[in-house]
Amino acid sequence: MGSGHKAALQRCIAADCGAQYDLHDPVFACRACGGLLDLCYDWSRCAPPRKLADFAHRWRAPDHSPDGRLDSSGVWRFRELLPFAAPDELVTIGEGRTILQQADELARNLGLKADRLFLQYEGFNPSGSFKDNGMSAAFTMARKLGKRRVACASTGNTSASLALYARHTTTQTGDPMQAVVFVGGGKIALGKLAQALDYGATTIQIDGDFDACMRIIEEAADRVGLYVVNSVNPFRLEGQKTIMYRVLERLNWEVPDWIIVPGGNLGNSSAFGKAFIELKELGLVDRVPRLAIINATGANALYELYERRGLRWNGGRWDRSAVDRLHAERRERGVTAKTVATAIEIGRPVNLPKALRSLEAMSGVVREVSDEAILDAKAMVGLHGYGCEPASAASVAGLRVLLEDKTVSASDRVVCILTGHTLKDADATVKYHQGSGQFANAPLRCAADIEAIAAVLATS
Repeated sequence: MGSGHKAALQRCIAADCGAQYDLHDPVFACRACGGLLDLCYDWSRCAPPRKLADFAHRWRAPDHSPDGRLDSSGVWRFRELLPFAAPDELVTIGEGRTILQQADELARNLGLKADRLFLQYEGFNPSGSFKDNGMSAAFTMARKLGKRRVACASTGNTSASLALYARHTTTQTGDPMQAVVFVGGGKIALGKLAQALDYGATTIQIDGDFDACMRIIEEAADRVGLYVVNSVNPFRLEGQKTIMYRVLERLNWEVPDWIIVPGGNLGNSSAFGKAFIELKELGLVDRVPRLAIINATGANALYELYERRGLRWNGGRWDRSAVDRLHAERRERGVTAKTVATAIEIGRPVNLPKALRSLEAMSGVVREVSDEAILDAKAMVGLHGYGCEPASAASVAGLRVLLEDKTVSASDRVVCILTGHTLKDADATVKYHQGSGQFANAPLRCAADIEAIAAVLATS
């Protein structure tokens, strides 16, 4: 592991390009073709485990020793599988201490067998979402590169995680890192914006949506010296691979039948595919699960392209013109992403090519679900003792669709990824329960009188 970082490089994912860049080159798009970059490893020069169970001894409470600090991180206890930095360079604030939840009652209500559904609840991360997995890796690289100003465009969770990690990370010279957050006007859940403000981030609200923020931040990166930590940054996705390692860990290193994940900017689905491609390459798994990516109907670019127009990865020779045509059509019609699930309200997902690769590698499917279905699924998750933000519930809403169309069977072992904490968007929760949703649980109004209270309880 100590010398593993010397065996890593960045490579363009396009099959007709494959340009390579040094690990320390702060580039987020291929200079030759504009494509996305991967972290690639020469495993013969690293020290990957011989079997996944070799990681089992590391799951322990935090202590102040160097190994204890890393082994208590749900990212860095798997450090041999993302070997781009030495152990003493790794940034951690305790991310990834999440536990896969077996949800038997919810499974029965959805139509699965009782022991077949698991919820990977990433809301237990320090900032309350899965983003912390990737941010620990991105900040590790930012520090290695000597960066001082770290930035993101955000619908909420990324900004909260960025701002928190900036507070806990200093530059190589001991100076504090500055967090810069770009948010679109009216396009962010207040609970998430509150985190960025509270952690001291410089927050810039611009006219436009998330996609507009991404265009601005890409233009601003070189001019004003910003290190971008959106999921276009390949180091972000390295950290997010570890969500799959923790799923396997909880399942006694057995591969489930399905991974179901919400689809926004498509960073998670891209990372999950990369994780299993590498595990299979290393002989650490003998098969990979199937992948289902769930779009909101109001932000369904991947669904439209993959399921309706037949776009495929095609070994890295995917049809870029098909994507351009869709965006041009929607621009002409004035169509922008719009969904109650703000974390996946993205019309032009940056990681679409990598998601196509994951779908190919994991025999994947894409589905879309309405806002109503998302909020009903969110309420179901809460009713059965687990909470999540609206975007998270897209995975459960998607599972309902997949069961109805017989893509998933009642005996399949399914893992749904719950990406963020229920308090991330409390306004959406309260509004739902005050409305007419299938599982609405409105407060009961009652006079301040014991007899009236008794009567209400008798009929409730």
